[in-house]
Amino acid sequence: MENKTILVTGATDGIGRQTASQLARQGARVLIHGRDRQKGIRVLDELNRETCNENLALYIADFSSLGDVRRMANEIKREQTRLHVLVNNAGGFFKERQLNTDSLEMTFVVNHLAPFLLTRLLQDLLINSAPARVVNVASGAHRNLKELDWDNLQGEKSYDPFDAYALSKLAGICVMNELAARLKDRNVTVNSLHPGVIDTKLLRVSYNMEGASPEEGAETSVFLASAPEVEGVTGKYFSHKAERPISDLAQNPANQRRFWELSEQLIAPYM
Repeated sequence: MENKTILVTGATDGIGRQTASQLARQGARVLIHGRDRQKGIRVLDELNRETCNENLALYIADFSSLGDVRRMANEIKREQTRLHVLVNNAGGFFKERQLNTDSLEMTFVVNHLAPFLLTRLLQDLLINSAPARVVNVASGAHRNLKELDWDNLQGEKSYDPFDAYALSKLAGICVMNELAARLKDRNVTVNSLHPGVIDTKLLRVSYNMEGASPEEGAETSVFLASAPEVEGVTGKYFSHKAERPISDLAQNPANQRRFWELSEQLIAPYM
């Protein structure tokens, strides 16, 4: 992975931190994203020492703000001439329905719209760096949804935190599969993954349970970001470094297109 530039979002904790660490150990130039600058500086220093890789950089953005995502993307485009891999790892779980400053529901923004916007804003940089990869950290929770209420995507009528989380991950898989189809001739691959049930802050906040180690949770992200075996593989979903089926709702081309169109409309002011 030497001479490769990789952006890992949500890289100051849990799976994201381990993903950044493992890729840095492979010699990649890793761009670390976090929400808190002081914490980010501390983690960057730790990763420098742990990996013996000083070719790392820090970028700060709050994913609850699409404007902040755009600011960070513009900063990256100004400072980086290449981006070979984008790992969309950052995510959140919100027990109560909350709205951001744009009156968008937080689960949908942080888990879906923010990574979608970031990917679209960095798309040209990825194309110009091809062969390139987009790695989308989704969740097996997307299978929990058995039907879609298009009038309740942001909890407008009712809000259940587990359904909201599952919906946000389903939306992410749908738009990333649509993106894979759009970029298949541009030498940019796009794949999603389920990291497993991993001991992270998100798991403790949501299900109040323990899981496997973050090191194990990072394995599939690192695999999709770096493994020669998946060169050219696109539009797929992985778990434990193996391709797995997605839910019927996620497979539906009409759902993929509709999520794409709705998401494009919501991020349009920030493009």
